[in-house]
Order: sequence, then structure tokens, then C-alpha cells
Amino acid sequence: MQREGSPWQGLGVVILKELSDHFGSVRMRVLEWLVVLTALAAVYGAIQQIRDVTAQDPFLFLHLFTTARQPLPSFISFLGFLVPLMAIGLGFDAVNGEHNRRTLSRILSQPIYRDALLFGKFIAALTTLSVSLIALWLLVIGLGLIMLGVPPGGEEMARAFILLLVTIAYAGVWLALAMLASTVFRSAATAALVTLGLWLFLTVIWPALAPAIAEAVVPRGDQAGLIITAQMLARLSPSTLFGECVLAILHPTTRTLGPVYLDQLQGAVMGSPLPLWDSLMVAWPQIVGLIAATIILFVGGYVAFQRQEVRA
Repeated sequence: MQREGSPWQGLGVVILKELSDHFGSVRMRVLEWLVVLTALAAVYGAIQQIRDVTAQDPFLFLHLFTTARQPLPSFISFLGFLVPLMAIGLGFDAVNGEHNRRTLSRILSQPIYRDALLFGKFIAALTTLSVSLIALWLLVIGLGLIMLGVPPGGEEMARAFILLLVTIAYAGVWLALAMLASTVFRSAATAALVTLGLWLFLTVIWPALAPAIAEAVVPRGDQAGLIITAQMLARLSPSTLFGECVLAILHPTTRTLGPVYLDQLQGAVMGSPLPLWDSLMVAWPQIVGLIAATIILFVGGYVAFQRQEVRA
């Protein structure tokens, strides 16, 4: 007997239920405090470091995100490391947890379709991450206003807001990967280990392997081809895409993320910042890459979930 109604029936119920679970879980509290404390420590160190910078710097506020003070890395380095952990922590047991608790068949026996269940879990987890990142972003802006005493300009705020959106897209990639592993593997521990292993490989090992692979496939003497190939291979890592987005958005003098050719420098004043729109265009391929990776990984998990047999 087929159920009547829209395939998206029950989507709102799933989202609200998952949001309630996420915001009320001890796991989320631990992850939030881990990110907040380490990130604010990095921002405090950055503020101490940039107090000597002249207020005439038109992008003084952006240094909050990029300046590091030993032994702490920069705020954006912390985000690049901890955001994937938050996303994986929310998604590694999204589907297999229902299997292990034997609640999946009972949920699907209600007027809730598989489509709505999976989309609801993803949207709820991404919303939880977004709320946490927005709160952290506001804390950083507020701390900068109080301790620097210099209000940010409109373009600085726009660049910081674009950084927030890019960080949410970056979190979406790892969340989709964690949910894919949660769908494929019935054991939550296996899904977590596989996802963490892929994260470490793509973040630490793959950028180091990319130049070696490029040397093996590019003919000798083709230096430009070697650089371009190594860069394209490295961009298979979401961390590389995120880092390049950050470079283009938070460093307005960045004119290209690839090899620089002479025709790109014609008429350019060295050291002059690019307008916001031009910086966004420099980072646009990387932003699209993060969104596309999220969609591809989510579709993979969706197809696997649709083909699974659900037993009581």
C-alpha cells in the first residue's frame, strides 16, 4: 500500500526533532566549547600582535582572522582544523545510529519518507553548525571592537561575512562525508574512524603527495605544467579549497590563486588591494568546488540510503 502525500511530508518534523537533539546533546556542548575556547585564544593572541599596526591600515580588522602569535596559530587555522571535527562529530552516526537503536523502521512506518528523513538530518546538522559559527563570528567581531577600539569598515564586514558563508560551506563538505560513511557503515565507530582517516589524509597527506604525483605524470622540463598539475591535484582536498578561499577573501592584495603571468600584471599597482567583487571572483571557483563536493557526497549517501533494506 502506497502512502499518499508529498515525498517531503514530515521534513519539518525531522528538522525540529534533530535540532532539539543536537542543541541538547553533551557532544555538541563539548565541541562548542572546544572551538570557542581555542578560537578565542587565537583571536586574543592576534589582538596582542596587531596592536602595533597603524590604524591607517584599511583592513586592520581582517588581521583578527589571519594573524598568529606563537605558540598559537591564527584564528582561521583553528577553524580549518576544528570545523571538520565538529561536522564529523554531528554526522558520523546520523543514519547508523537509527539502525543500531532499531528506530529507523519505526520512523519510516510513520508518514515520513526516506527523502525527508535524510534531508532533515542534513539540514538540521548544518543549521546547528551554522548557528555555532555565527555565534563564534559575532564573538570575534565583538572582541575586536572592544579590544582594538577601531570599528571595521563596510568592506571589512562584507569580507568577514563572506568568510562565514565559506566556512559553513566547508563544514557542509565534511558533514556530507560523515553522513555518507554513516549510511554505508552500520557501525558508528567504523564510520567515525573512516571519516577521520579521510580527513587526515585529505588535509595532511594529500597536499604533500600532490607534487610527487604531478612530477610522475608531467613531462620533464614543463615547469608550468608541473605547477598547474600539482595545484589541481591538491585542490581535490576541501582543506586546500578552503585555504585558497581564505587567502583571496582576507588578503585583498591577492590577485590570483595560481601561477602569475605577465599579462595579469599589466596595469596593476603592486600591493594595491582588489575590490571586494574582484576578490570574490578570484575565490569563486573554490567556493563552487566546496558546494559541488557537498552535493556530490550527499547524493552518494542519498543513493546508498535509498537502496538499503530497512527491517524491524
